[in-house]
Amino acid sequence: MAPHSSSPITARKAELRSASLARRDALDPEIRRAGALHVADAVLAVEALAEAPIVGAFWPIRSEVDPRPIIQRLFARGQRIALPKVTPDGLVFREWKAGEALARGGFGLSEPRDDLPPLDPTALIVPLAAFDRRGQRIGYGRGYYDHAIARLSRNGPILTIGIAFSVQEIDEVPAEAHDRPLDHLITEAGPVPLHKV
Repeated sequence: MAPHSSSPITARKAELRSASLARRDALDPEIRRAGALHVADAVLAVEALAEAPIVGAFWPIRSEVDPRPIIQRLFARGQRIALPKVTPDGLVFREWKAGEALARGGFGLSEPRDDLPPLDPTALIVPLAAFDRRGQRIGYGRGYYDHAIARLSRNGPILTIGIAFSVQEIDEVPAEAHDRPLDHLITEAGPVPLHKV
């Protein structure tokens, strides 16, 4: 899947992404570790998430908020987890069970094995590079989650919960037509009050 076409908005997003990721990278590892636990507490408190039988999560890379504490708690309350695999057609989610080996994917990703059946989650824990208080996010520039959310939404409502550190907040994400605001945004400081337009 190719990156979104080049435009002034795309260039601006790239600048904002770079600055936000630099702030995230500069966080002390202990702050990131403790922050991930606070994020997990707040994510598990989202009432609608408890109703999702299958939750799409992700395996962390670089300095991302570590979603593994969320995954462990979802398992503990009996929910199933699907992890994404990057394919030429976009993200394919496959069920992952605790302790199963993951395969090495592109971009330094850890992904579920190809022999596991694909399935569509009804809730997604979404990684991001930057966010604003309208619920808009900047991803990593390839549009995988934008396309996955659009595809999964064709099956019915999909609950989206973005997770990030508070240093990743920016004043305004320059949104494009394909961008869809997240339902919830959660940082180590708790749920971010969203002002949807």
